[in-house]
Amino acid sequence: MRYFYDTEFLEDGRTIDLISIGIVAEDGREYYAVNSDMDHGRIAADEWLCKNVVPHLPLRGGKPTKSFGSNRWSWSLDMSSTLVKPKWVIANEVREFLLAHPDTEHEVELWADYGAYDHVALAQLWGRMIRLPKGLPMFTHEFQQRWRDAGRPELPEQTDGQHDALADARNLKECFEVLQQAE
Repeated sequence: MRYFYDTEFLEDGRTIDLISIGIVAEDGREYYAVNSDMDHGRIAADEWLCKNVVPHLPLRGGKPTKSFGSNRWSWSLDMSSTLVKPKWVIANEVREFLLAHPDTEHEVELWADYGAYDHVALAQLWGRMIRLPKGLPMFTHEFQQRWRDAGRPELPEQTDGQHDALADARNLKECFEVLQQAE
Protein backbone atom coordinates (compact mmCIF):
# COMPACT_ATOMS: atom_id res chain seq x y z
CA MET A 1 0.00 0.00 0.00
CA ARG A 2 1.42 3.37 -1.00
CA TYR A 3 1.18 6.30 1.37
CA PHE A 4 1.88 9.86 0.26
CA TYR A 5 2.79 12.17 3.10
CA ASP A 6 4.11 15.56 4.04
CA THR A 7 5.23 17.09 7.28
CA GLU A 8 5.67 20.67 8.35
CA PHE A 9 8.42 21.15 10.88
CA LEU A 10 10.74 23.54 12.67
CA GLU A 11 14.37 22.88 11.86
CA ASP A 12 17.44 24.70 13.00
CA GLY A 13 20.26 22.66 11.49
CA ARG A 14 20.42 20.34 14.50
CA THR A 15 16.84 19.29 15.17
CA ILE A 16 13.67 18.66 13.20
CA ASP A 17 10.55 19.23 15.31
CA LEU A 18 7.17 18.16 13.95
CA ILE A 19 4.46 20.80 13.53
CA SER A 20 1.94 18.85 11.44
CA ILE A 21 1.64 15.70 9.34
CA GLY A 22 -0.68 14.81 6.48
CA ILE A 23 -0.95 11.35 4.92
CA VAL A 24 -3.04 10.17 1.97
CA ALA A 25 -3.29 6.44 1.32
CA GLU A 26 -3.46 4.95 -2.14
CA ASP A 27 -6.99 3.75 -1.27
CA GLY A 28 -8.14 7.31 -0.48
CA ARG A 29 -7.98 7.26 3.33
CA GLU A 30 -6.50 10.40 4.90
CA TYR A 31 -4.86 11.35 8.16
CA TYR A 32 -3.96 14.80 9.48
CA ALA A 33 -2.73 15.98 12.86
CA VAL A 34 -1.11 19.00 14.46
CA ASN A 35 1.44 18.52 17.23
CA SER A 36 0.25 20.18 20.44
CA ASP A 37 3.76 19.71 21.87
CA MET A 38 5.42 21.95 19.27
CA ASP A 39 7.63 24.75 20.54
CA HIS A 40 5.32 27.76 20.03
CA GLY A 41 7.99 30.23 21.12
CA ARG A 42 10.59 29.07 18.61
CA ILE A 43 8.00 28.92 15.85
CA ALA A 44 6.80 32.46 16.71
CA ALA A 45 10.37 33.64 16.10
CA ASP A 46 10.52 32.03 12.64
CA GLU A 47 9.10 34.43 10.08
CA TRP A 48 8.90 31.88 7.26
CA LEU A 49 6.92 29.38 9.36
CA CYS A 50 4.57 32.10 10.62
CA LYS A 51 3.86 33.32 7.10
CA ASN A 52 3.66 29.95 5.32
CA VAL A 53 2.78 27.14 7.75
CA VAL A 54 1.04 28.57 10.81
CA PRO A 55 -1.91 30.07 8.84
CA HIS A 56 -2.93 26.52 7.84
CA LEU A 57 -3.11 25.27 11.44
CA PRO A 58 -6.29 25.38 13.54
CA LEU A 59 -5.93 28.80 15.17
CA ARG A 60 -7.91 30.89 17.61
CA GLY A 61 -8.40 34.49 16.61
CA GLY A 62 -7.35 34.28 12.98
CA LYS A 63 -4.01 34.47 11.24
CA PRO A 64 -0.69 35.16 12.97
CA THR A 65 0.20 38.81 13.42
CA LYS A 66 3.42 40.67 14.00
CA SER A 67 3.48 43.85 16.06
CA PHE A 68 5.41 46.84 14.77
CA GLY A 69 8.98 46.71 16.02
CA SER A 70 8.72 43.11 17.20
CA ASN A 71 10.68 40.19 15.82
CA ARG A 72 8.11 37.66 17.09
CA TRP A 73 4.75 36.66 15.72
CA SER A 74 1.64 36.27 17.80
CA TRP A 75 -0.72 33.34 17.23
CA SER A 76 -2.72 30.88 19.27
CA LEU A 77 -3.23 27.24 18.41
CA ASP A 78 -6.82 26.09 18.93
CA MET A 79 -6.20 23.40 21.52
CA SER A 80 -9.88 22.40 21.40
CA SER A 81 -9.56 21.24 17.78
CA THR A 82 -9.68 17.46 17.36
CA LEU A 83 -6.75 17.83 14.94
CA VAL A 84 -4.43 19.07 17.70
CA LYS A 85 -2.87 16.17 19.61
CA PRO A 86 0.17 15.31 21.72
CA LYS A 87 3.03 13.76 19.78
CA TRP A 88 2.56 10.35 21.46
CA VAL A 89 -1.07 10.24 20.27
CA ILE A 90 0.01 11.19 16.74
CA ALA A 91 2.61 8.38 16.84
CA ASN A 92 -0.02 5.80 17.81
CA GLU A 93 -2.55 7.04 15.24
CA VAL A 94 0.01 7.20 12.42
CA ARG A 95 1.18 3.66 13.22
CA GLU A 96 -2.41 2.39 13.15
CA PHE A 97 -3.19 4.31 9.96
CA LEU A 98 -0.13 3.02 8.09
CA LEU A 99 -0.52 -0.58 9.24
CA ALA A 100 -4.32 -0.77 8.96
CA HIS A 101 -4.51 -2.24 5.47
CA PRO A 102 -6.08 -5.70 5.76
CA ASP A 103 -3.90 -7.20 3.02
CA THR A 104 -0.77 -8.02 5.01
CA GLU A 105 0.96 -9.21 1.83
CA HIS A 106 1.43 -5.57 0.78
CA GLU A 107 4.30 -3.70 2.34
CA VAL A 108 3.98 -0.11 3.46
CA GLU A 109 5.48 2.10 0.74
CA LEU A 110 6.12 5.69 1.82
CA TRP A 111 6.38 8.55 -0.70
CA ALA A 112 7.28 12.19 -0.09
CA ASP A 113 8.38 15.20 -2.15
CA TYR A 114 11.83 16.37 -1.05
CA GLY A 115 11.30 13.77 1.64
CA ALA A 116 14.60 13.52 3.55
CA TYR A 117 13.49 15.73 6.43
CA ASP A 118 9.93 14.38 6.23
CA HIS A 119 11.21 10.87 6.91
CA VAL A 120 13.21 12.06 9.91
CA ALA A 121 10.17 13.92 11.29
CA LEU A 122 8.05 10.79 10.79
CA ALA A 123 10.61 8.41 12.32
CA GLN A 124 11.13 10.68 15.32
CA LEU A 125 7.51 10.13 16.33
CA TRP A 126 8.86 6.92 17.88
CA GLY A 127 12.27 8.21 18.94
CA ARG A 128 15.36 6.81 17.28
CA MET A 129 15.14 5.27 13.80
CA ILE A 130 15.61 1.77 15.19
CA ARG A 131 12.38 2.19 17.16
CA LEU A 132 10.18 2.42 14.07
CA PRO A 133 7.18 0.12 14.48
CA LYS A 134 7.51 -3.28 12.84
CA GLY A 135 6.19 -3.08 9.30
CA LEU A 136 7.25 0.52 8.65
CA PRO A 137 10.19 1.03 6.27
CA MET A 138 13.35 2.83 7.33
CA PHE A 139 13.22 4.93 4.16
CA THR A 140 10.85 7.03 2.10
CA HIS A 141 10.70 6.93 -1.69
CA GLU A 142 11.66 10.29 -3.18
CA PHE A 143 9.12 11.68 -5.64
CA GLN A 144 11.55 14.23 -7.07
CA GLN A 145 13.93 11.46 -8.10
CA ARG A 146 11.15 9.45 -9.75
CA TRP A 147 9.92 12.56 -11.59
CA ARG A 148 13.42 13.40 -12.87
CA ASP A 149 14.04 9.78 -13.92
CA ALA A 150 10.77 9.92 -15.89
CA GLY A 151 12.00 12.94 -17.87
CA ARG A 152 10.25 15.65 -15.83
CA PRO A 153 6.80 15.45 -17.41
CA GLU A 154 4.32 18.22 -16.68
CA LEU A 155 2.48 17.75 -13.40
CA PRO A 156 -0.66 19.31 -11.93
CA GLU A 157 0.13 22.55 -10.15
CA GLN A 158 -0.94 22.92 -6.55
CA THR A 159 -3.08 26.05 -6.63
CA ASP A 160 -3.69 26.46 -2.91
CA GLY A 161 -2.73 25.03 0.44
CA GLN A 162 1.04 25.00 -0.07
CA HIS A 163 2.64 24.13 3.28
CA ASP A 164 -0.59 22.65 4.60
CA ALA A 165 0.66 19.09 5.22
CA LEU A 166 -2.57 17.39 4.13
CA ALA A 167 -3.03 19.55 1.01
CA ASP A 168 0.60 18.88 0.08
CA ALA A 169 0.11 15.11 0.55
CA ARG A 170 -3.03 15.20 -1.62
CA ASN A 171 -1.15 17.05 -4.34
CA LEU A 172 1.71 14.56 -4.14
CA LYS A 173 -0.68 11.64 -4.64
CA GLU A 174 -2.25 13.40 -7.64
CA CYS A 175 1.19 14.09 -9.16
CA PHE A 176 2.27 10.48 -8.57
CA GLU A 177 -0.84 9.19 -10.36
CA VAL A 178 -0.20 11.50 -13.34
CA LEU A 179 3.42 10.35 -13.45
CA GLN A 180 2.35 6.69 -13.37
CA GLN A 181 -0.01 7.23 -16.31
CA ALA A 182 2.76 8.96 -18.27
CA GLU A 183 5.19 6.06 -17.83
